[in-house]
This record gives sequence, structure tokens and C-alpha cells, in this order.
Amino acid sequence: NSLTTLPMGGGKGGSDFDPKGKSDNEVMRFCQSFMTELQRHIGADTDVPAGDIGVGGREIGYLFGQYKRLRNEFTGVLTGKNIKWGGSLIRPEATGYGAVYFLEEMCKDNNTVIRGKNVLLSGSGNVAQYACEK
Repeated sequence: NSLTTLPMGGGKGGSDFDPKGKSDNEVMRFCQSFMTELQRHIGADTDVPAGDIGVGGREIGYLFGQYKRLRNEFTGVLTGKNIKWGGSLIRPEATGYGAVYFLEEMCKDNNTVIRGKNVLLSGSGNVAQYACEK
């Protein structure tokens, strides 16, 4: 990736599956089917999917389990996993905190500070919530 110089690609994907009103078993079966098709397009050096609206720890866990079964590997393939499956302790906060750390560094480079400035955040998910908290 040209910005970070890390050997990874990127993309955005999704589905129109609505988990509302579905049992855990139905959600698990959907996630397993989705990963069966997705697995050939992702990987630590290709694309690393993450949770988003409607995709939390439960769904990431189901996706992770299916990927592991299909590929017999799992390092660096999904973000948002539970700690017991190799996830990060502060994953929900990480992107929002990172946005603030990035802004602080940009301010330093421009000889200014955040304090006293008006900041506009768009959204109400984890990124916006934890950026506000930080």
C-alpha cells in the first residue's frame, strides 16, 4: 500500500444479509457461506477484512473459524477478532484513537495544536465515538 508501505492491498465489500430476527445458527451459516466464497480474495498480504455496521465480534468469530477451517491458516486475515482468537485488546477503540493520534502529528508538523480548535466528526460508529472520547 503506497501510504503505509505495508505489503497489503485493500477493498470494501459486503452483503445484503440482514441478521435482525435471525438465530445465531442462521447468522453462523451465512457467515460460513460468505467466507467460503470470500477466502480466495483475502489474506494478510492481499486484503484484511474488518467488522463494520452489523458485523461485530460474533460475526468476525464465525468468519474467522470458517477461514481457519478452509485454509488452515489465520494470521493477519481478519481484524476485530476476540482476544482469545488473536484479537487486539482495544480493537473497538483503535481506529478512533488512531485518527486523533494522526491529527496530533499533523498539527505538530504544522506548528499548531488541537486545543481551542473546532472539530467536526461525521458518523456515530466506533471511529467517531472513540475519536470523541480521545
